[in-house]
Amino acid sequence: MTRDLAWDGCHNVRDLGGLPAAGGRLTRWGAVVRSDTPDRLTEAGWAALQAHGVRTIVDLRTPGEHQVGTGHRPPGVSVVSVPLDQPDDPGRLPYGGTPLYLQPFMERRPDRCARALRAIAQAPPGGVLVHCVAGRDRTGLVTLLLLALAGVAEHDILADYALSADRLRPLYAKLGQADDDLRVQARLTGAGTTTSEVILSLLAGLDAEDYLRVAGLTTAELAALRERLTVANEDGGEQARTSGGG
Repeated sequence: MTRDLAWDGCHNVRDLGGLPAAGGRLTRWGAVVRSDTPDRLTEAGWAALQAHGVRTIVDLRTPGEHQVGTGHRPPGVSVVSVPLDQPDDPGRLPYGGTPLYLQPFMERRPDRCARALRAIAQAPPGGVLVHCVAGRDRTGLVTLLLLALAGVAEHDILADYALSADRLRPLYAKLGQADDDLRVQARLTGAGTTTSEVILSLLAGLDAEDYLRVAGLTTAELAALRERLTVANEDGGEQARTSGGG
């Protein structure tokens, strides 16, 4: 199996399955998918999403960021709106759209982080798609918390976050826009750091369970997230080694 998913109309889609997790477990295939906005999905793209088992979409966008969709979302796929930030949030402009956004936001708004993860924990049976606009920073933050809670290694969480830069490059080209990673890297260079340093520093000081518990998640919700996201590793790790796609 591969983590990279080809859904016509989206460019930054990947399954979180196949990663080694705590207790010798693996992240479960089909449980949680991250992506850029599905507003651009064609009919074939929506069919691929449904065939992958997605039944709930957790939309992290702020009201006003939505585009007119293609009208092909199939019945049986529900959308839960959980805006992660607001345009007037303090500190949003200096760090928005770069990894520098992550830790300050986590410190200021743990309640919103918890609300997004609660939506995943409470989703009905079936896969959950989490997305924002580009599927990079807000989606990356929720994904980072999910994977950290599951006990995925720091280098695997970093690798997942970093994949978005390559995945989004064709989208910017298609839209006739400059590669946004150039802006991100310039901002990081100006701050004297790198994506790796920012993400690994954040993870080094993070106890995901404690953070989310203090933010408001219950013991039952934390258990539900682990149960949804991980599965016993019955093949001795071969699935993780051969999953590909990051």
